[in-house]
Parts: sequence; structure tokens; C-alpha cells
Amino acid sequence: MRLIQISDTHIVARPRLASGRLDTAAALENTVTRIEDLRAKVGPISALLVTGDITDDGDPASYARFREIVAPLDLPILAIPGNHDAREPMRAAFSDTGLMREAGPLNWVRDLPGLRVIGLDSLVEGQGGGALDVATLYFLADALETAPDCPILIALHHPPFACGIEFMDSIGLSDAAALAAILHRARLGNAAGDVRLVCGHIHQTQFVTVGGCPALSAPAVCSTFDIDFRADAPLGFLDSPGGFLLHDWATKFRTLAVPPTTGSGPYPFNPN
Repeated sequence: MRLIQISDTHIVARPRLASGRLDTAAALENTVTRIEDLRAKVGPISALLVTGDITDDGDPASYARFREIVAPLDLPILAIPGNHDAREPMRAAFSDTGLMREAGPLNWVRDLPGLRVIGLDSLVEGQGGGALDVATLYFLADALETAPDCPILIALHHPPFACGIEFMDSIGLSDAAALAAILHRARLGNAAGDVRLVCGHIHQTQFVTVGGCPALSAPAVCSTFDIDFRADAPLGFLDSPGGFLLHDWATKFRTLAVPPTTGSGPYPFNPN
């Protein structure tokens, strides 16, 4: 069982650039090529998990462009919204995936062989910060309680932890404590003993523990945020793409961070 997780693609419709600078479509096209190359080396991939900010503006044309770019992968798409997305255009854009409910938050469950994936909608439209409403928290608790005896992967956009970057922590997840409490109960009650959480939003890879469960943020396909914990750190992005994650359940859960490009080689080792 392998999943590719991409995040924060920030696609815009032609001929625009995101933030007037980033060619996010080109970055996603390069990522698709990289995934194809990786698939030839690691074996079959079961699905493409997309943890929010699929578009930069929530425009239907931007979602259509995203679908066009990733189509050559021919993978099932498991998508959740980020703070730059718009719920109704996204619901329409991914209606063919079988995940999008007709109304309400874009929460879903997908059972893959030996793995349950739970997607949570943390979007608060018109705001940068995220929240899990009461209906979403109940949805999560039920999806965990009814899960088969297998590992569980929970995906949302906003990290339920502080990342140390002040301008991002100011638009974090407002009810992280409630989520952590549910995760704690799930970890104790899961016979498989493997409940994990993945997210996006912060354009960096960070690994922490939430509610006793491993939690991991994905890098952004289109850009990165500098590691700068100063109170007066400049607000903005770096124009270097961050790559993506490969989640693998071969015998034990493992995650590999895949850079956006490879160097030349491989070259033989020279003992001299």
C-alpha cells in the first residue's frame, strides 16, 4: 500500500501566476513527472492524496487546470480543501471521485486494502485559519470507531500543532485540543495500533506527536517557507518547490520525503 501526498499546489487559471510570481502549474507538471519516475522505481501507487490549497483562488477554472495536469497519473484522487480553496467549486470539481457529499463539510472516508483514510475539512471560508466544526469532529470519531482492524491515516489541511513560524501559527487550527483528545482515544482503542495524521499548510515538513499519534506535515509543491522562528520574521514565501511525500505500508509504516528534483548520477563509489 503506497500513497503519494502532495499539498499546497496553489493552481491558478491560465495565464496567471500565483501571487503574481509563481508558475504553480509548471511546478505541478514537474511533480507529476517526478511521480511517474518514482512509480517505475518503487512499484504501484494506490492513490494521490491532496491536502489542501489545491488552487490559489477557489476558481472553477483553477480546479479544472489541476485535474488536467494530474490526469496522466491515472490515480484515484483523495482531496481535502485548504484555506485558499472554495468549498462549492471544489465539491463540483471532484464530484466524480465518490467522496464529495452533496452538502456540508467535505469530509470523507476511503477504505483501501489494509488502510482506512479519513479526510477532514478544516476550511473556514474567508479566513486563513482553520477549524473543525462539531459535525466534523463527530464524523472523525465515528470514522475511527467503525474502522476495520487496520492502520488509519487522517488527513487535513491545517496542522493541529504550532510550527514556530509566527505568521503561519496565527492562521493555524483553532480546535487542535479537541482533535488531539479524539486521536488519543483512537490510539488506545485501535487494535492495529497505528493511527497517524498528515497535513499541509505550512509549506514545510515537520514531524510531531498529537494525541499520542504521529503527525506529519507535507512540503508544498509550489514554494517553501523559510525556517525562521524570529518574532519579526518577514512574511512571505521562497520560490523554491518543496517536493512531496510517499507513504508506504510495506510491513511497517514509513514516510519518504521526495525532493522536487534529483541530481546527476548515480555514480560508482570510489574507494580511493
